[in-house]
Amino acid sequence: MAVGIIVVIVILVVLFVVTLAKSITIIHQAEKGLIERFGRYKETLEPGLRFIIPFIDSLAGRIDLRETVLDIEPQAVITKDNVGVTVDAVVYYYVTDAKAVRYEVANFFVAVSKLAQTNLRNLVGDMTLDETLASRERINSSLRLTLDEATDKWGVKVTRVEVKAIEPPKDITDAMSKQMKAEREKRATILEAEAYRQKQILTAEGDKQNAILVAEGQRQSAILRAEGEAKAIENVSVAAEKFFIGNAQLLKQLEVTQASLENNTKLIMSDQSRLINVLGLTEALSQMPGAAKKKME
Repeated sequence: MAVGIIVVIVILVVLFVVTLAKSITIIHQAEKGLIERFGRYKETLEPGLRFIIPFIDSLAGRIDLRETVLDIEPQAVITKDNVGVTVDAVVYYYVTDAKAVRYEVANFFVAVSKLAQTNLRNLVGDMTLDETLASRERINSSLRLTLDEATDKWGVKVTRVEVKAIEPPKDITDAMSKQMKAEREKRATILEAEAYRQKQILTAEGDKQNAILVAEGQRQSAILRAEGEAKAIENVSVAAEKFFIGNAQLLKQLEVTQASLENNTKLIMSDQSRLINVLGLTEALSQMPGAAKKKME
């Protein structure tokens, strides 16, 4: 009898522990829990320690609210100019409505992947190969808008779409490589020619500046030489002017003295220096050709 009681107590304790374990759940940060009662949605649990009614309510799932990356499987696409390319892309999204993403779509990952592949095929099919290779941003933007609009009813926000790779066939890749190589060589030739032209221009400019400096130096030298010659001529002119004025005064004095001597005019000197000057003038007058002639007569 005692053993039976002990067994019953143990069973009750186990049931209590199991019930308690089922009634307590922890919802982590950046996620939400979905509660179902008898298989039907009841409520959404926020992060934290939560209690549910065991055997009646159950945790149907945990929905991660963080941004998630969905890698789209690479697919073969034919461009507008009938070139087959392989396109690989990724989709970035996060859940905005945990209930909708759980109950509005059976398999969200498969649905988004197929939707992205279909729209990517349509976008690339409307472009030529060159447009496809040059318009990744346009493809990303258009595909993001399309996916975001389509997944809105599923409680998902598409934030970004990135085309990782667009790979043409090998023969086209080889041709593009050759074209790029030729383009680089052409660009290098143009840059080399431009550098040579710039060098020639700089050399010509240097020669021009040098010629200008030489001409300017010669001009300044000529100006200075002309100014020196003009100054010398001016000095000679001033000296000549002084010389001729002095000689004219002396000649006038001699003429007066000669006339006085011819007329036996007496000269009265105020001082000895005047007499010396007159004697000098007389001597000079006697050396004149006209005075010598009169003396002979």
